[in-house]
Formats: sequence, C-alpha cells, structure tokens
Amino acid sequence: MFQSRCGVCCDLCERKDAVSCKGCINMNGPFWGGVCEVKSCCESKGLNHCGECGDFPCNVLSNMGVEEGYDPAVKIEQCRQWAIE
Repeated sequence: MFQSRCGVCCDLCERKDAVSCKGCINMNGPFWGGVCEVKSCCESKGLNHCGECGDFPCNVLSNMGVEEGYDPAVKIEQCRQWAIE
C-alpha cells in the first residue's frame, strides 16, 4: 500500500512527529508550506503515486531532495514496488 506520492515510506520516517506530518496523502499541502510539485502533479493526474505515471521517473521526482543531500533512487525504487503491488 502506498504511503506517499513520491515514494517516502511515512511509517518509517523519524521526523514525522517532530514536524507534525500526517503524510501528503492525508494533507492538503506539505508540512513545510508552499507547494510540492510531486504531490500536485500526482493529484492533478488522479494518480496515487509517481509509479503509476507514464512519465515515471520524471525529472521532478529524479531531482527531488538532491539539493538537500537526499538520494532520490530510494524513493524511485519504492514507487516501482508500489506500482507492482
């Protein structure tokens, strides 16, 4: 079962309680404010997560978090797994 639009496993996130995050599928906007391009894109296309998209993996997902030091490959692989399930 998917937990986010981008492949983050919210149940395993160590920061969710500290930032009061309920997960993007349960929130109107990201906990940090502003807009999440991945969330907006999936929801505008009626997709549960990026793995269901014909353009997967796109540049937005492939570059998400890179500037902050995160490896998007983990999220991309998770979306692949969700698409199989």
